[in-house]
Order: sequence, then C-alpha cells, then structure tokens
Amino acid sequence: MFNRKRSDHGHASHRGSHDTSLIARGTVIRGDLRFSGALHLDGRIEGSVLGDGEDAMFTLSEHGEVQGEIRVPHAVINGHVIGDVQVSARLELAPQARIDGDLRYHTLEMAAGAQVNGRVSRQTEEAPRELAAPDPLAQAVPA
Repeated sequence: MFNRKRSDHGHASHRGSHDTSLIARGTVIRGDLRFSGALHLDGRIEGSVLGDGEDAMFTLSEHGEVQGEIRVPHAVINGHVIGDVQVSARLELAPQARIDGDLRYHTLEMAAGAQVNGRVSRQTEEAPRELAAPDPLAQAVPA
C-alpha cells in the first residue's frame, strides 16, 4: 500500500535502492543513523548521520535539523546542521541552509542566503566513510 511504483516489476536491485525513507516533521531520533538509498529528513536527529554506498542521498528540508556529524556522498541541505558536514561527491546548499560547523565537500552548489559558520574546504579525494572514534588527546590544550 505504501510502496513506490517500481520499474523493475518486483525484482530487487542489488546495486542500490531508489526507495526514499522519510523522517517526518515532529519526529526526534536520538542516536546515530546509518542509511542506504535516500533519506529525507523533516524532523530532528540528535546524533551522526552516515550514508552507506556511493548512491546514498541525504536531503534535509527547511524544517529539518541535525545535531551531530553528517557523512554522506550526496546531500541537499535546506535546514539547520549543528556539527561538521562531510560530503564526498556533491553537496547542494539551498537558500535556508545553515551549517554551524566545518564543511568538507567535493562539488558544491550554494544558493544565495545559505550560511556556513565554520571552516569550508574542498576534498580532492574520497574521504573515509566510517565515523572516527573520539581522540582524547585532541581535547588537550597545549600549554
């Protein structure tokens, strides 16, 4: 009843899914989220977002918010992100996008009005997709 119309007539594709998962407005997820295929966020995630696979696509609507790190190959951001964003292929920042954190990208399209409050750098090679463990030495302040 809720399945999308499939062009493959019921045969599952092992190369990637074109189905989109939706996290609705008003929904809050506390914890890290891994996904494959496409994810559309209208709600809030308090944790990291990690896209598995080269075709993983993350869309953050103007109502959506992520409080944590985002690491995905493809993204369209039009909401608020509090944390670092790393996009290994293509990133589109829509007019209402606001990123409070560092941004790493390969290809970037940024609309007028979008904001990035942090360092912005282009990565020339594909970044690792696994979330790194916190480095306790990184918190130490040199004397």
